[in-house]
Amino acid sequence: MRATELKALLEEVRPSKAVILCHHNADPDAVCSAIALTKLLKALQPGLEVICYAAQGVSKVSKRVLEHLGFEFSSEVDLGDADVLFMADTNNIEQLEELKEEVRARAGEVPLIVVDHHAVHPDTKRLATLYIVDDTASSTCELVLRLFEELGLEVQRDVAEALFLGIAYDTKHLALAGARTFLAVAKLVEAGAKPRELFPLLTVEMDYSERVARLKACMRAKVYKFGRWLVAFSHVSAFQASAARALLSLGADLAIVAGEARGRLRVSMRATGKFASETGLHLGRDLARPLGQLIKGMGGGHALSAGANGEGEPEEAIEHSIALLSKLLGVRGKELK
Repeated sequence: MRATELKALLEEVRPSKAVILCHHNADPDAVCSAIALTKLLKALQPGLEVICYAAQGVSKVSKRVLEHLGFEFSSEVDLGDADVLFMADTNNIEQLEELKEEVRARAGEVPLIVVDHHAVHPDTKRLATLYIVDDTASSTCELVLRLFEELGLEVQRDVAEALFLGIAYDTKHLALAGARTFLAVAKLVEAGAKPRELFPLLTVEMDYSERVARLKACMRAKVYKFGRWLVAFSHVSAFQASAARALLSLGADLAIVAGEARGRLRVSMRATGKFASETGLHLGRDLARPLGQLIKGMGGGHALSAGANGEGEPEEAIEHSIALLSKLLGVRGKELK
């Protein structure tokens, strides 16, 4: 970790205003890591103004989390007078949507600090002044907890709750947690986080539009066989990630769902653990990143969960994905009729 470098940078810059940016439709790991970072920064720099902002808002479940924690994200942001910028749980500039070009410009004028647990993105790393990234961590919240520990800062109950919620969300209620993550969770419980009270916040009823998107994705799905692997491709204009999860639950080893809205192309990918472990394929590094380049945007993510944003039509993104998979898996995909 690079906690001492973060502290030294802040002491050198002595900022009066910091802005923490999260990816579009920010999930609880993004939101909660931003909250904890806010507390950390104010502990290091008393009197510092910290603004948290998520491109195009936060997710439905994140709204519940924010309400419980009594914390508000700003509905608008001005980067012009920020002395330091942060990207939390966000590994590429494209995920910042309408702010991406301004962030690129400001990154040449003020420090840009990235705190993330996704696969390293070379373009983001080039822009960053300080890159605090570990793609083996369960969540960005787990990384932020390490920062608190390395800086010798006490984790208060509100921070413990935020970090617990972020970790729990990204590990599917700890189902994907390893030994290191359970140790982190134990520390958060000791600091005041109460799992029995917090877990229900992460469960929200699926609304009508999301259910419709899932069903449409299933209706439109095309299934390809790559050797012994079944890969489902589909397209919907919203809820691509949810639709990909739905296709996975129906039996696909890998699901890729594309969609275009407001002139932007988005692609979400989800894979089973068996597919990732037996093929050695890391969705963020091996598939989403090159796909992002092909659609004139950026991509990245985790081994089992990734995405790309760019330009063009959903059908083009799917064709690119089929070609990339054929190359990566060493076998040509055959559509099942």
